[in-house]
Amino acid sequence: MFKLLKLFFEIALLKKSPEDIPSSLFLQYLIVAIYLFISFLMLFMSVPWTQALLEIAVEVTFIAIFCRVTLSWGKKLARYRQTFIALLGVDALISFCAFPALATLNTPMPENSSFFLFAILIAIILILWHWVTAGHIFRHALAEPLVFGLGVALLYLILSYQLNMILFT
Repeated sequence: MFKLLKLFFEIALLKKSPEDIPSSLFLQYLIVAIYLFISFLMLFMSVPWTQALLEIAVEVTFIAIFCRVTLSWGKKLARYRQTFIALLGVDALISFCAFPALATLNTPMPENSSFFLFAILIAIILILWHWVTAGHIFRHALAEPLVFGLGVALLYLILSYQLNMILFT
């Protein structure tokens, strides 16, 4: 398990890429389960558990579809499982790192509090980190330059956000 965590940290630090992940169905199920658990903990702070489960199901489905469509378009569908695992694993890792900041933002306190402002700054940094790592993953999966991967990742994040806003606002 430590090797797996280290691998996702190295992907998040742009040192490794999705092709370094074993293309294993068991690993895919394991990472989906970890992603579901961490996402549930994050969402359960602010929404009822039924809505949290529904949001997570929509998010995993969206990631799977977006990844499949993008890799099909780029004629790299053979890289689907590794890319999907990388996206979920890095997302779970960054979400876990964001947990203290989100817990702070969900705690009642004055908006001019230094803790509140620091939590917002950390959240912004983590969102940017998520964007860059997703761009790195798409870059390698599609064998394109980083700028292209960042564009795909930005599209992925915007569409994901819009889908959540439409369905769960």
